Amino acid sequence: MRRSGYKRANPKKVGRGIMEAVKTEGPYNDWVGMPQYYIHRITVDSEEFSYLSPDKELPIEIGKKVTFRYKETTKEKMIDKNSLGVVIDPSELM
Repeated sequence: MRRSGYKRANPKKVGRGIMEAVKTEGPYNDWVGMPQYYIHRITVDSEEFSYLSPDKELPIEIGKKVTFRYKETTKEKMIDKNSLGVVIDPSELM
């Protein structure tokens, strides 16, 4: 019995660490009707990731601990849309 294709696909990887730097490029507009977007090159624990966003500024400050899902391509590591977030440490809430 054969399994369907999605079970053989590469699963998404999870990244976590301190955001050290952000370089923003753009705005880009690939074709008519597509909204402008920015490419953010984010350095997390000395590894560089790319993140596409319609916003010029990221809402996350440098030095915060972040978590995200990403996929590796032959050229770069791309963070999934809407998966970048700040890690909340319960010990800091009180």
